[in-house]
Amino acid sequence: MSENIDYCPVFHLAFPVDDLVATEAFYTSVLGCSTGRRDKKWIDFNFYGHQIVAHLVDKPDQNETAPLNTNPVDKKSVPVPHFGVILEWKKWETVVQNLRDSKVEFVIEPYIRFAGQTGEQATMFFCDPSGNAIEIKAFRHHDNIFRG
Repeated sequence: MSENIDYCPVFHLAFPVDDLVATEAFYTSVLGCSTGRRDKKWIDFNFYGHQIVAHLVDKPDQNETAPLNTNPVDKKSVPVPHFGVILEWKKWETVVQNLRDSKVEFVIEPYIRFAGQTGEQATMFFCDPSGNAIEIKAFRHHDNIFRG
């Protein structure tokens, strides 16, 4: 299979949430996503050109707070699982400012990872109102996304 990063198909991701109202407010007001189809138990979002779907699930028992699983990357504890998107550098900077203006708490503050290396990238991690970890990043050189 030949990899071609010039063509980027639209991905689809379904993820659990425990409050559709708070989820819609976060994804539309904070991240700037538009909404698509919806039902009483789910909402489609346009996540930077990709389709993500928030599915309402039962809220976990308050006594069962699972710790955020992490994996060490560049001396940071990266939350696993997480999902996200790779943006152009200037757009990434705009999203950082929107998140800061919205007082979003970062799991990993925005920073430059692998500075000066082939995979140099700007990255940040934060959670939505249901605790889903999100990474938004940008590569200094977009053609280095899959280079080692």
